[in-house]
Amino acid sequence: MFVQVIEGRTSDAAALTARGEEWQQSVGKGALGYLGLTAGVTADGRAVTIVRFEDEEAARANSDRPEQSAWWEETAKLYDGEPTFAESSDITEWMGGGSNDAGFVQVMKSTGVDRAKVEAMDAAFEPHKGLRPDLLGGLRIWTGADSCIDVAYFTNEAEARTGEQADMPQELKEMMSDTTGMGETEYLDLADPQLR
Repeated sequence: MFVQVIEGRTSDAAALTARGEEWQQSVGKGALGYLGLTAGVTADGRAVTIVRFEDEEAARANSDRPEQSAWWEETAKLYDGEPTFAESSDITEWMGGGSNDAGFVQVMKSTGVDRAKVEAMDAAFEPHKGLRPDLLGGLRIWTGADSCIDVAYFTNEAEARTGEQADMPQELKEMMSDTTGMGETEYLDLADPQLR
């Protein structure tokens, strides 16, 4: 899998969402190797789009299509300033990956991460995933040696907030309370995500 992440600010979330729908209906139909996307705008106007392709070659071929270029030229005008791009083929899916059934998506951008420690926490949590029925799954996009973007898919925001308070086994509590190597994380909440 190859993932492209586009992020920027917008003053017109509805128009940006409509452009995304237009892409799905027209441009996206000719995108070979396209697997799907997760997109949304936070309450304060941060727009995030995560596009998944089978591989980098498919993503590049899509970017080179004239209809894609024309669509992007118009869509870029809906951002307040230049959006940023991140790409990676270093992807970890956890708990089955993303879910189109999610009613709430949280994007967590982290830097200064100890990958081995994060992966050990994932493995420790896996047998206890039943404690968080609100958490449908997710993926981690590694954007550098110690930076990643986690995308977590939840049933809805209310259940996600309740789930954050769920009682965990003592060994998990101890592991999660040790924040060394966990880096700095920025949270972007997508309360009305577009999922394909």
